Amino acid sequence: MSRRVVRQSKFRHVFGQAAKADQAYEDIRVSKVTWDSSFCAVNPKFLAIIVEAGGGGAFIVLPLAKTGRVDKNYPLVTGHTAPVLDIDWCPHNDNVIASASDDTTIMVWQIPDYTPMRNITEPIITLEGHSKRVGILSWHPTARNVLLSAGGDNVIIIWNVGTGEVLLSLDDMHPDIIHSVCWNSNGSLLATTCKDKTLRIVDPRKGQVVAERARPHEGARPMRAVFTADGKLLSTGFSRMSERQLALWDPNNFEEPVALQEMDTSNGVLLPFYDPDSSIVYLCGKGDSSIRYFEITDEPPFVHYLNTFGSKEPQRGMGFMPKRGLDVSKCEIARFYKLHERKCEPIIMTVPRKSDLFQDDLYPDTPGPEPALEADEWLSGQDAEPVLISLRDGYVPPKHRELRVTKRNILDARPPSGPRRSQSASDAPLSQNTLETLLEQIKALREQVQAQEQRITALENMLCELVDGTD
Repeated sequence: MSRRVVRQSKFRHVFGQAAKADQAYEDIRVSKVTWDSSFCAVNPKFLAIIVEAGGGGAFIVLPLAKTGRVDKNYPLVTGHTAPVLDIDWCPHNDNVIASASDDTTIMVWQIPDYTPMRNITEPIITLEGHSKRVGILSWHPTARNVLLSAGGDNVIIIWNVGTGEVLLSLDDMHPDIIHSVCWNSNGSLLATTCKDKTLRIVDPRKGQVVAERARPHEGARPMRAVFTADGKLLSTGFSRMSERQLALWDPNNFEEPVALQEMDTSNGVLLPFYDPDSSIVYLCGKGDSSIRYFEITDEPPFVHYLNTFGSKEPQRGMGFMPKRGLDVSKCEIARFYKLHERKCEPIIMTVPRKSDLFQDDLYPDTPGPEPALEADEWLSGQDAEPVLISLRDGYVPPKHRELRVTKRNILDARPPSGPRRSQSASDAPLSQNTLETLLEQIKALREQVQAQEQRITALENMLCELVDGTD
C-alpha cells in the first residue's frame, strides 16, 4: 500500500482570523453600485471605502487607527458628479489616491495626515479623456506618477499625473468592455480580460498585443487575470457549466493551461489577490462569505490548495494591504479588509510560529515606496524592477509628501520623447482656429489689464488729493 507523502510548505498551515469587534470600522454605508471592483483600497496609513452618497459619488478615507463607530458626519472625499466605481492608492505616496467614476473622469486626491474638518472637494488634478464611465484604475508599480485607467469606451489610457498629460492611449485593442487590467512586476506589460472572452498580454509602449488566448474560461461571466512573480498568468472565470475556475497560464505556450482548478457553482466573480513574496493567491468572491487561498509553485500540480477562511456574512468588497503594512512580529503574511453592508472588518492571515524572532523566510525584501523610474524614462523604453526594502525592523510610513502637478504649457506643441501609441487631443498640432482663439484671449486679457491699471491710477490720484486736503 503506497503511503501518501504530504507536501512540504511553510504556508501549509496559514490560517485566517477576523479581528476583534473593537478593531472593525462600524457604521459605514458601503456603496450599492453594481460594479465588480473591490470598493476598498488600503495602505499602511489609510483605509478608503466607496460609500453611498446622494447627488454624486464619494468615498471615505479613515486613518487605520480610527477603528470603532464612524461618525455619520465624518468628512468624505466628494467631487465626482456620479457614483465612484474604483479607487487605488498610489504605491509611491501613501497620501495620494485616485478615483474613477461613472461621470467619465478620474480624480487624484491628496489626503492630509490630520482629520479634515469638512468634505474634501478639490482634487489635485482631474483627468478627462474617456467618453464613457471609468471603472478600472491601476498605478504603475515602478514609475512615478504613472496611472492607468480603463473605461466603458473600451479604451485604456495611461496618464502622467504629474503633468496631467495622456502618455499613451490604447484604443483599438478591445472590441468590448474591459473587465480587468493588471501590470506585471516591472510595469512593462499588461494583462487584460475583456467581454469578448479573450485574455490578452499587451505591450503598452509598442501598442501591440504580444500574446492572447481566446476563451481561457468557457463561461459567459467576467474573467479576471493577474501576473505572477515569474511572468505567468493566473486567471479566474467560469466553466460552461458555471463552475468557478482558477487557471495558471504560461504566456509562451497559451494553448493549454499549466494548471486548472475547479471550485463551486456560484455567480460571484472571483477577485484574485496575489502576493508575489509568498506566491499565494487569495480568491475573494463578491457575495461569498469565504476566502480561498492557493500556493503557486514550480512543481506539479503547480497550484496547491491551502485552505479556506469562512465566515457567516457575505462580502461586498475587499481591500488588500501591501506587505509593508503588515505586523511582522505576529507572522502576519496578509491582511484583508472585508466590506459588509454597514462595516469593514480586518481579516488577518498568519503563519503559526513559536519564535519571536524576525522570520526571514516569510518576509523577503518587498517593494517599498520609492519609485524606480520617472514617467518620461518609462515612456522612452526603460524598465526597472521595484526598489525593495527590508521589513526586519517593521515599516514606518514616511511623513506627508505633496504631489506637485505641473501642467505643460499649452503653446509648447513639442511631443515628449519616447514612442507613442496614438495621438491624443492633448498632443495634436495647434490648428489655425486654436491660435486665433488664443490670440483673441490674450488681447482681451491685455485690455482688461490696461483698464485695471487706469483704474488703479485714478484711485491713487484720488488718494493723493484726499491726503493733500487733510494737510
